[in-house]
Amino acid sequence: MSASFQLERDAFGRLVLIDAEGVRHAGVVPVRAFPLSAPGEGLSLVGSEGRELLWIDRVADLPEPMRAMLAEDLAARDFAPTLLALHKVYSFGVPSTWTVSTDRGETQFVLKAEEDIRRLEGGALLIASAHGVQFRIPDAKALDRASRKLLERFL
Repeated sequence: MSASFQLERDAFGRLVLIDAEGVRHAGVVPVRAFPLSAPGEGLSLVGSEGRELLWIDRVADLPEPMRAMLAEDLAARDFAPTLLALHKVYSFGVPSTWTVSTDRGETQFVLKAEEDIRRLEGGALLIASAHGVQFRIPDAKALDRASRKLLERFL
């Protein structure tokens, strides 16, 4: 596939889209349409005004330099530690502070609302902290009994 656009970085490290007409759009952000179920398909390049500037059907069809630039930006955006165990929940109302173990170590985060826990297919959960970090639980049933008991109070 020959791309009808180009990607580069500006002096500030921001991603710049040069569209088919040669117009430069600085500070574009790649956003996956289906980050968990189809991470390589359906990618939108969103401009600084929050509007989609370009749709990419399949990332694998892009030239390697473009894929590498997009992967770099997406890695920071897609940071989602896997929650391994819940140790303590301070307050069973929201907001509440959770002390947990993840694949990246021990941490605490604040759950603002029960709606910040999303159920995904196959028993997986995605929990958004007050600071925007997404914590993944691939299978809630695989958690230890104490963790499941704490989690059930919010589901």
